[in-house]
Amino acid sequence: MTETQDEAAGFHPVTRPRVALVGAGKIAEQHLLALKKVEGVELAGVCDLSPALAEYTARSHGVEAWFTDYHAMLDACRPDVVHILTPPATHEPFARECLERGLHVLVEKPVALSLQAFEDLWALARSRGLRLVENQNYRFNDPIQRLRAIVARGDIGEVEEVEVRMVLGIRGGGRYADENLPHASHRLPAGVLHEFISHLAYLLLAFMSDGDTRERKISAAWLNQGGGDLFKYDSLDAQIITANAHGHLRFSCHQWPDSFSVTVRGSRGLASAELFHPSVRVVKVRPGGQHLSPLMNGLAEAGTLVRSGFGSIWRKIRNRTAYEGLQAFVAGTYEAIRTGSEPPVTYGDMERTLRLIDDLLAEENRL
Repeated sequence: MTETQDEAAGFHPVTRPRVALVGAGKIAEQHLLALKKVEGVELAGVCDLSPALAEYTARSHGVEAWFTDYHAMLDACRPDVVHILTPPATHEPFARECLERGLHVLVEKPVALSLQAFEDLWALARSRGLRLVENQNYRFNDPIQRLRAIVARGDIGEVEEVEVRMVLGIRGGGRYADENLPHASHRLPAGVLHEFISHLAYLLLAFMSDGDTRERKISAAWLNQGGGDLFKYDSLDAQIITANAHGHLRFSCHQWPDSFSVTVRGSRGLASAELFHPSVRVVKVRPGGQHLSPLMNGLAEAGTLVRSGFGSIWRKIRNRTAYEGLQAFVAGTYEAIRTGSEPPVTYGDMERTLRLIDDLLAEENRL
C-alpha cells in the first residue's frame, strides 16, 4: 500500500473549506479553538446526541448550526471536511460514510480498532482522492519537538532504548469509574486503555528508527490490578525488541502523580520529555569530562525544574494545555487539504501505530 492518497484518483483540494464536527465533547472545544486559527475555514455545523451540548458548543464557538443527527447535519451543511470526535467504536463507520460522501476526514485516535479496518478506510479515501488523517497531537507538543531535535543532533548518541510511560488515575473517579453508567470504552478490545494506547504507540515509534520493521519481538502484560468487573485492564507493561533498540510501553492508574513521559536512552546519555508538566531533561557527557559531567548535569537539571515550575504557572495564565500540539496538527492538515501536500500524520504513521497495537493485543504476544 502506498503512502500517498493522490495516485488512484485526482486529489480534491479545498481552498475555503466548510467544516462540520461530529461530537461536541471536551475534545471538540480543542478542535474548535485550533480551527479558529486556520484562515479561511467556515464552521458550518456541530452534532451531538445531547441537544444541550450541541447548542452550547455551537453558540460558544460561533458555529452556524447544531444538530443531534449527523446524517441531517451532513445533508444540511454540505461540509467539505468532517472532524470525527466521537467514542472510538464509532470512528470507522462515521469515517466510512463521510468518505463515501466525498468528504475529507480528520478523526480522533484511534482511526479504527484494527489495522485491517484502517487499511479498508485508507483504500476508500485513496480511491476518492480524499484526506483521511488521525489526530496524533502529542507528536507536535513542544517537549516532543525538543526531544526529537536532541536525538536528531546526536546529543545522546545512538538510540538504544525508548520508554513511553503514562500514569493516569482513571479508577479514582470521573467518566471511566462510574459502575452505574459504564463508559462505552470499557467494551473496546483493550478496554478503557484503548483510549490511550495510540498515544503511547505513536510516540514510541517516533523515536525507534527501525520501529516499523516486521522483525520484532513483542511481549505485553495486560493487567487488571484493581480487580472487579468494570475494568477489563487498568495497567499495561509491554516490551518491543527490534534489531537496534528496545522499547517499553507502560500505563498505570495505581501510581502518583499523573504523568506522561518519553525517555530516550542512547549510547552517550539520555533525554526525557514530560508532557503533562512540560519539561525536557538531558543527561549527557558535558565539557569537563567524566568527573565534572555529574555536577554539570545536576546544575542543568535544577535549572530545568525551576523553568518547568515557572512555565507551568505561565501556561495556566495563558490557558495553554497538554493539547498544544493539536493546533499544529490541525493547521498542517488543512494546508494539506488546500494544496495536496503531505499531511502532518502520514499513512506510514497511522499504519505502524495500528500494526503495533494489533501486535500488542495478539494472544501470542501476551504474558
